[in-house]
Amino acid sequence: MRAPSGYLLAARYRLLEPVGRGGMGTVWRAHDELLDRDVAVKEVRLPKVLDEELRAELCARTEREGRATAMVAHPSVITVFDVVTEDDRPWIVMELLHAKSLEQIIHEEGPLEPRRVAEIGRQILGALRAVHAKGILHRDVKPSNVLVTEDRAVLTDFGLAALEGDVSITQAGIVLGSAGYIAPERVLGSKASPAADLWSLGATLYTAVEGRGLSGRRTAAATLAALTSGEPIPMPKAGPLAPVLDALLRIDPATRLDSVRASLMLARVAAGGSAEEPLPRGKSPSKSSNKSSNRSSGKSSGKAQGKSQGGRIPASLAQPPSYAGPRTGGCTAPTRPRRRSPCPRPGSNVKAARASIAGVSNSGRSRRLMLVSKRR
Repeated sequence: MRAPSGYLLAARYRLLEPVGRGGMGTVWRAHDELLDRDVAVKEVRLPKVLDEELRAELCARTEREGRATAMVAHPSVITVFDVVTEDDRPWIVMELLHAKSLEQIIHEEGPLEPRRVAEIGRQILGALRAVHAKGILHRDVKPSNVLVTEDRAVLTDFGLAALEGDVSITQAGIVLGSAGYIAPERVLGSKASPAADLWSLGATLYTAVEGRGLSGRRTAAATLAALTSGEPIPMPKAGPLAPVLDALLRIDPATRLDSVRASLMLARVAAGGSAEEPLPRGKSPSKSSNKSSNRSSGKSSGKAQGKSQGGRIPASLAQPPSYAGPRTGGCTAPTRPRRRSPCPRPGSNVKAARASIAGVSNSGRSRRLMLVSKRR
C-alpha cells in the first residue's frame, strides 16, 4: 500500500508529492522538518509473494546496504541521508536533485550523441567502481535510475539493489530488475557480480545512443534468448561508442570488458577520440621502418658513389659516406679520389686493392710511352 501525500515519516520527513514511480517503489519529494530542507524519500514496496521471514531478512539487508551506500563519497553516487524502517518496510532518504532521468531525456530527445552518452557512461561507471570497492552491487542499472543534471550524471536507487543476490531469493524464483537490463548470467540464476552491473551499464548506454532497447522484449528470458541467438547486436548510431558497447555486452562475464579499461575507453570517446587502445610503447612500427630505410639508403649510397667515379675505382673500395674509421688513430674515408691509396675499411683485402691500383697506373704509363714513340 502506497503512503498518502502529507504522510509524516519517522516524525520528521513530510511526504509532499511523488516525483517518480517504479515497479518496486515510489520516490517522493519530501521536507525534512528537523533540518528545514527538501529531500527525496524512496518508499520501498516488497513483493507480496514473500513470506514474513524473508520480508524481515530483506528489510534488514536494505538497511545495511543503505547505510553502506551513505559511506561512499562520489559525485555520481546519490547521497543517502538516512534509512528508516516504518510500517514493516525500509525507506531511503536521499538528496533531492533537480534533474531528469536518462529515460525521460531519451523519450524527449530521441537517440543521444555518442560523445554525450560516453560522458554519462564515464560518470556512472565511476559511481559503480566506487560502490564496488565498498563491496556493494547495484543490480538495477537502467536509464530510469540515472539522473542527469546540468553538470552531473548520478546513479540512484541503491535501496532496491540490496534486495537481490541472496540465496533465498534465487530459491524463491525471483529475479529483481528490468527486462533488457539484467545481465544474462543473472537470468540463468547465477549470483550478481560487478561484471553484471557493467553489462547493465552497457545496455543502458546502448539504449541512450540508439534510442531503443536491446531487443524490445518484455521479459528477461525473451531478451536472453534474443541475445544468444548468434546474431550481432545492431549499432547503426553508436559510432565511436560501438567498441565499448560490444565489449560490455558480451554474454560470458569472463570475457566482458573490465571497469578500468571501460573507463579509459569512455573517456576517449567523450573527448572526441577513438575508443580503441593505442599501440604499446616501444612497439611503434616507425622505428623498424626507420632502421630498414637507413640500411637501404646506405646500400644505395655506396653504389652511387662507385658509379660517380666513372668506374675508375673498384667497387670493393667504394665506401658509404656514413663510414668513419676508429676514433683513435684511424682515418676517415676521403670524399674525393686522391693519388695516394685511400684508407681501406677494416677487413678489406689490402693487397688486392694495391694490385688493382698498380694495374691502373701501369696501364696509364704504357699508353704514354706508345704516344711518345709515335710522335718520334
